[in-house]
Amino acid sequence: MIGHNYYFYITTNPGKTTLYVGITNDIKRRLYEHAQNEGDPTTFTGKYFCYNLIYYELFSDVNAAIAREKQIKKWSREKKNNLIFKFNPEWKILNNDV
Repeated sequence: MIGHNYYFYITTNPGKTTLYVGITNDIKRRLYEHAQNEGDPTTFTGKYFCYNLIYYELFSDVNAAIAREKQIKKWSREKKNNLIFKFNPEWKILNNDV
């Protein structure tokens, strides 16, 4: 059986004031979809322009990725900021790095 990759990821808006937490099995496609939703008030990422990748983790088990998403969604903004800072201290946009 061919293994699959699952990404837990965090995106932000250009001003880095809003965070979006999600999972996907195709990070490039998902980032493209977020960018295409820019300005669309019917989606969170569109409404808040959260299409800039700043954090991600790779999983081979979808259940582990889902558990990580659920865990981090409960965290405070400060705790999420600390996680991002440890991985990406300058909060560089990582869309082209994945």
